Amino acid sequence: MINVGVIGLGMMGLTHLDVYSTRSDARVLAISDKIPDRLDGRTKAAGNVQGQAKGAFDFSSAKKYPEGMDLINDPEIQLVDVCLPTPMHLEYALAALKAGKHLLVEKPLCRTAKDAEKLVKAAEKAPGLAMVAMCMRFWPGWTWLKQAVAAHTYGRVFAAHFRRLCAHPGGPFYANGALSGGAILDLHIHDTDFVQHLFGIPNAVYSCGYSKVTDEIDHVVTHYRYDDVPVVVAEGSWAMADGFGFRMHYTVNFEHATAVYDSAAPTPLTLYEPGKPAQAVQVETGMGYEREIAYFLDCIRNGKAPDAVTLRDGANALRIVEAESRSAKTGKMVRVRTG
Repeated sequence: MINVGVIGLGMMGLTHLDVYSTRSDARVLAISDKIPDRLDGRTKAAGNVQGQAKGAFDFSSAKKYPEGMDLINDPEIQLVDVCLPTPMHLEYALAALKAGKHLLVEKPLCRTAKDAEKLVKAAEKAPGLAMVAMCMRFWPGWTWLKQAVAAHTYGRVFAAHFRRLCAHPGGPFYANGALSGGAILDLHIHDTDFVQHLFGIPNAVYSCGYSKVTDEIDHVVTHYRYDDVPVVVAEGSWAMADGFGFRMHYTVNFEHATAVYDSAAPTPLTLYEPGKPAQAVQVETGMGYEREIAYFLDCIRNGKAPDAVTLRDGANALRIVEAESRSAKTGKMVRVRTG
């Protein structure tokens, strides 16, 4: 049994608590939040994706720490799960690693690539295992795409287009560009990371975008430049009108097939092959959160460093997003620097 402490009880913290409550190999021994009503479970954040933050966790079952550092210093805690606002990730993640704990930290890994590099280097010297929670790498339908691309099941990829669109989630954190980074960092980074998961780090990016809610980029369209894939595009926005809901989508045109994923469709993944009727591809139910946490718990039990997603991946995703932001603000193509 792995003893878990969760720091930060907003939307993602509650989602992680829901997942842990279904596990028989881990128990949430302690929770932390500076807001008393959250710590007692009286105030709960709502998710923007159906199935998030359902509130299945029994708050009376865990120790309660108003200060996350006290949770980190609890000798019974083995895994620290950091779900705090992005600018606080570095401080608490570094403390968890220094204390010898295993670390799961929500995306984005840090507020800046420079901070992420500090965390990567600290994790290399720490005794505990560390992983960033990039959930799309574990999402049903998206794992299918990764396997199809890696195995060249339908030949080479000619074009890949990703879209992740929603209305603004509201609240002071998401309205503050200095804290949240705008949609380009908080939302769009999911697709940026998945692009690098499929094709590696791009040579350069060319982005267009605008600010609407924050003073950062709230709607972005990026072209990722690769030597061997002609067209790779991702669009991300939380600037849609209220009531728009949340939608994520991809269209990938292979040499011998076209795959379309639409989160709003009754059967999200459809495959089109020449000479065949459109085929609904059956994917697992649920979301990526359950699978990413299950994967990391398995890594801890087996003493195996995670390789499905690493802190280095999280840092590189930040470097790519920062290049996208510079491109959108300057109107120029920007080459991507990596650590």
